[in-house]
Amino acid sequence: MRLKRSVRINAQGKELCKFINLMHEEYIGCREQYCRGEVFHGDILHRDLARVREIADKCGVMLKTAAYDSVGERLFRYRNRIGIFFGVMIAAFTVIYFSQIVVTVEISGNTSVRDEVILAALAELDVKSGTPVHRLDLQKCADRLPFMVEGIAWAGMHRTGSRIAVQIRETAPIPKKERGRVPCNIVSERDAEITYILARNGSPVRKAGDYVPKGAMLISGVYELSSGKTSVCTAMGEVRGIFSENVSFSAAFHGEELLPSGRSSTRRTLRLFGLDIPLSFGEERFERSTRSCTETPLVLFGKELPVSIRKEKIMETVRRRTGFTAEELTDRLMKKVFLYEKNFLGSNTKIISRTIVPEETEDILTLNVSYKLEGNIGKQQDIFVK
Repeated sequence: MRLKRSVRINAQGKELCKFINLMHEEYIGCREQYCRGEVFHGDILHRDLARVREIADKCGVMLKTAAYDSVGERLFRYRNRIGIFFGVMIAAFTVIYFSQIVVTVEISGNTSVRDEVILAALAELDVKSGTPVHRLDLQKCADRLPFMVEGIAWAGMHRTGSRIAVQIRETAPIPKKERGRVPCNIVSERDAEITYILARNGSPVRKAGDYVPKGAMLISGVYELSSGKTSVCTAMGEVRGIFSENVSFSAAFHGEELLPSGRSSTRRTLRLFGLDIPLSFGEERFERSTRSCTETPLVLFGKELPVSIRKEKIMETVRRRTGFTAEELTDRLMKKVFLYEKNFLGSNTKIISRTIVPEETEDILTLNVSYKLEGNIGKQQDIFVK
């Protein structure tokens, strides 16, 4: 493709020689010129086209022209398209701008110290997305980082384009100091019937089948030596038993709840280097609402850019009177019962039986739940030695 705007001319007429001589006298450059039959062919620059036409009119020569595809021709063709000009300007500005600021901060070498903690400390040192690179003293920042974050022994930083690479070396973990064994007994946490007892250290004072009250000793950490003297140790072992537990769950037949009205709106925000630029305008007139947010980062060549679209969905809620039948309220309370069994009884506790007795008043329904359980009943209790 040619760079300059060029035009192919075909001239035909009786005064063709005069036309050619006048072009030479006007110092009009003409390349690739030749005559075939009574037609003169040649290539001229677009800037000379007006003068060539004047000469052709003076000589009575018929002139035909055709523009070559060139860089100059394309630029001239799009000269009135302002959007392209602004697009090129914005692209050039973006390239120059992003080359002068921090776009990404990459951390490597850390295992126990979380990236979020390091990034927060770096943000205090102004090492973050959007900071002009010329404002950063990376050596100084690297020297200060170990004093700001516990667990970092050494840090190094270097810049690659608009990326700041942070290399971390963590401190060697200090071995945990085990707490010295304190003399103790194992006693019962509740009234129970023992089903299993295993003493790993200490002397069992109860056996399977015994009924023990809360606080009764199960495994003793006090023992007598062959010399007749008394010594103490840390009682360890496992004691399981059958015990009872009673809980109650209540709810009202009538009340008020915040329920979705069906109306909602969506707000979008452009997050650019920590700066939120609203893409949606107008105020929400919901008196009460719930919100849910999602954020989608822009990805270029597999790398996440510090630019994202944050979408926030706002759903209106209204306070409405609610009423339940006994069956509906029982279903709600049973969900609470199952959640209690899942979250509070634990996997090591076996439910032998469950008895549910409903108690209903004019406004409230109560489920009284009686459990018969089998689980661990022992706990350690320190022995205070003078």
